[in-house]
Amino acid sequence: MQHTPLTLYLAAPRGFCAGVDRAIKIVEMALEKWGAPVYVRHEIVHNKFVVDGLRDKGAVFVEELDECPPDRPVIFSAHGVPKAVPAEAARREMVYVDATCPLVSKVHIEAARHGENGLQMIMIGHAGHPETVGTMGQLPDGDVLLVETVEDVARVDVRDPSRLAFVTQTTLSVEDTAGIVAALQRRFPAIVGPHKEDICYATTNRQEAVKAMAPDCDALLVVGAPNSSNSQRLVEVGRRAGCAYSQLVMRATDIDWRALEGIRSVGITAGASAPEVLINEVIDAFRARYDVRVQMVETAQENVEFKVPRILREPV
Repeated sequence: MQHTPLTLYLAAPRGFCAGVDRAIKIVEMALEKWGAPVYVRHEIVHNKFVVDGLRDKGAVFVEELDECPPDRPVIFSAHGVPKAVPAEAARREMVYVDATCPLVSKVHIEAARHGENGLQMIMIGHAGHPETVGTMGQLPDGDVLLVETVEDVARVDVRDPSRLAFVTQTTLSVEDTAGIVAALQRRFPAIVGPHKEDICYATTNRQEAVKAMAPDCDALLVVGAPNSSNSQRLVEVGRRAGCAYSQLVMRATDIDWRALEGIRSVGITAGASAPEVLINEVIDAFRARYDVRVQMVETAQENVEFKVPRILREPV
């Protein structure tokens, strides 16, 4: 039986970023060093396949520190945690490892510095996302105000319009965030921004690759998790860039083949916490149904690597 020809546009960069790679490595090294179980506060990264794999090796995922016994190591997820969490771990004399992405830690340091300088903070981010909760938790309650949209900027109630700074979640849409920043600067001309863009290189690069290939695609599939902010943003960027059928899939089994009937080209990318094995699984599913020609769409090269914490490199 002859299959219908199909062009698969494969985004590069896609999938794992350096922060995610480091966080997973931290859990694996902790299990090697201390044995199972090792506790992890919140999903280490937002991907069920990755989390399930680490759980099988002996990681126990919990939402709060009080679910962890004091005599076992605990790891804080790549998204970062409020200051109160490591303080409580230290009070309980727990062994803990902070797997916060260094680019998120950079935002935490910015927020703390602005606080020390007496500036009230405005955070651009998504309410309830662990990264937003962690960044806002670097300062006392009330010192950080959250805005999610341009409309929120008009409503935000600040202490002193001349003593403000802003930071952003690292996984936002570049275009959406630019609009919110512009609204903040119009309303509060004295507001202080970050020295360097808070949205991380990996988020930006993956969005740029989607923008480049979306106009040529009849459909775009983003491999990622529903609770992954950067994956959801890739879907939005795809639709905005000209591919109306842009969808999130966790695995190949989630593909709606009926919706893809009659297509000639599909773009494939993946959020920063999706492993390459799941991307290959999607490609193989298309190969089983179509005569596939893969075309790479590369808009950047990444060679970033982050070191793991010293505690994991020291002997027991």
